[in-house]
Amino acid sequence: MTVVKPRLAAPSIVSEDLPDGSRILRSGTPLEPYEASLGVLLRRWAAERPDQVFLAERDGDGEWVKLTWGEANRKATSIAQALLDRNLGPERPLMILSGNAIDHALMTLGGFLAGVTVVPVSPAYSLMSQDYGKVKHIAALVKPGLVYAADAAPFGGVLSTVDFGGAEIVLSKGTGATSFLDLADTPATAEVDAALAAIGPDSLAKVLFTSGSTAMPKGVLNTHGMLVANQQSLAQIWPFTEDTPPVLVDWLPWNHTFGGNHNFNLILKRGGTLYINAGRPAPPLIPITVRNLTDIAPTIYFDVPAGYGALLPFLERDADLRARFFERLELIFYAAAALPQDLWTRLENVARSERGEPVMMTSSWGLTETSPLATAAHFPIDRAGVIGVPVPGVEIKLTPVEGKLEMRVKGPNVTRGYLGQAETTAKAFDEDGWYRTGDAGKLEDPDDPNQGLVFDGRVVEDFKLMTGTFVSVGNLRIAALAAASPLLMDAVVCGHDRDYVALLAWPQLAAARELAGAPDATPEELVRSPRLAEFLRERFIAYNRSNPASSTRVERVILLAEPPSLDANEITDKGYVNQRAALERRAVSVAALFAMEPGEEVVICR
Repeated sequence: MTVVKPRLAAPSIVSEDLPDGSRILRSGTPLEPYEASLGVLLRRWAAERPDQVFLAERDGDGEWVKLTWGEANRKATSIAQALLDRNLGPERPLMILSGNAIDHALMTLGGFLAGVTVVPVSPAYSLMSQDYGKVKHIAALVKPGLVYAADAAPFGGVLSTVDFGGAEIVLSKGTGATSFLDLADTPATAEVDAALAAIGPDSLAKVLFTSGSTAMPKGVLNTHGMLVANQQSLAQIWPFTEDTPPVLVDWLPWNHTFGGNHNFNLILKRGGTLYINAGRPAPPLIPITVRNLTDIAPTIYFDVPAGYGALLPFLERDADLRARFFERLELIFYAAAALPQDLWTRLENVARSERGEPVMMTSSWGLTETSPLATAAHFPIDRAGVIGVPVPGVEIKLTPVEGKLEMRVKGPNVTRGYLGQAETTAKAFDEDGWYRTGDAGKLEDPDDPNQGLVFDGRVVEDFKLMTGTFVSVGNLRIAALAAASPLLMDAVVCGHDRDYVALLAWPQLAAARELAGAPDATPEELVRSPRLAEFLRERFIAYNRSNPASSTRVERVILLAEPPSLDANEITDKGYVNQRAALERRAVSVAALFAMEPGEEVVICR
């Protein structure tokens, strides 16, 4: 099978075995010199490509508003001056409450130029929360000097409720606060250039808050050195991005490391163009993504598995979208959670139908604490789950833990710790200074590390059945989602100290409505649909025939109407379901799965 493959660097991995059974993997290609800070990258492209479009977003009338590199540099420099005039800096950071937008980007770039730490906060903490508890927690921890939000209307509640310690409030739209335009029109002085020159690798660029498995988000310290080193690693393994500066149509949020560090900084590194996509992989918003992708042809497409699941039905039936999407696409990239193999196959098939051969698909692995890139599959792979090899400058130590191999990381891309949490920081590193990720991996071929690592789930998620048999949660989850495709969006694997494995699962609403023959059904109606219950029963009976072991077969399933709760910490910073938090919060449903006399909501899969 021919696959369209962009110009990539060949892997060259060195392996070292340790006496304790650990194994260290590193790239044999050294990390080349890189810039002192992210602001230097803005200055470079403003000088070399002043008239090229850097950022674009749709306005209220649906038209693209475009900002060139030269315009972005001028406005960001004015904002940097305004921040310096207000004595902002590492100890008085800039906190951003709203989502991806040109003004948000300019505030961030102003911070990069001025040496002001930027703290982008998930908009859901302000817009979907009942008590603003996470915003209160973050504000108390970072002590912002300035708080920015796009619009007073949706953010009025959080701005009037949370104590930001007297921080100045700045709005792009609305009254009762400083106008964003006041900052963007500030006359710049030589003070900005002096501030930029003073920024070094150890200067704090961002604090990104992750959910993980804790009650409140942790603030991961992201230095300029971490982020520019990470982009240098990416540049060396993806030389094609120098040949063709990337054009992205991207929705991934900038408060998350995937969208905000990996993708946004890729545009900064390579002087590309980013079209801000207001769509999301959800039924009401996926048409926005479809419209944008029908209008703009990306060179690389980044998304999470749920995004590809939502987009694929449109690609499969819409010829105009399909033609535009694949017009100049060089790479399909997924991250944040494992891509079910059936989605992988459907993506290959739809690419083949349009171009005659599949577009290369790839993935990587990392965390907010690693900037995020730690490993990447910069070579052809034929299935989901392979996460590649350590990128230049990064070392991976495979350490035996609880019957698996935990992937621990060293390199210039690794955080120095968590804001205001010295004890948590100390526990995050082992005695030799390796960052403990909690993620497990194994070599595809133990005799040839260049074949890459395979993600092997979370070390702390796996459990034993009452029989003493271990259940590999990550692998089972992927297999179960594939078995029930396209119905399930995500699932929680249950069965700790029980006789069998069962699932709590969330339906993909668009697919569920189609399978149920009920286009207007509510989530509550869908989870009670006899058609969906029969679909799950048939699929898992077939799956169980091929997976008869107690640790792999799925005996029962409950469909859940209520989506994973952000406030209850059921969504991790990687975008997938927090197994531990979901099990604790949904203990009643877990009990129903294992009841001696199961209720009507339980699908029996035998």
